[in-house]
Amino acid sequence: MRTRRLEVSVTFDERRGYVATAPELRAPVVALSLSSLRRRVEIALLPDDVEVKLVLDALAKRERDRRRQQTTQMAR
Repeated sequence: MRTRRLEVSVTFDERRGYVATAPELRAPVVALSLSSLRRRVEIALLPDDVEVKLVLDALAKRERDRRRQQTTQMAR
């Protein structure tokens, strides 16, 4: 089976978390973390074998960076 690449647009909503949209998805996919979001998108596209690339907008990048910084500070 061939793996195809799928780019998924991601934004961040304070009330819902990360929100993914793509023409191949029937409805937006929502998750609290980017790793969960990737898994949910892959599950939504079963049985296709896809390589999911998350394309983050400015809001999603800002939230990802904020969470990374928080984790780094907690590790100190």
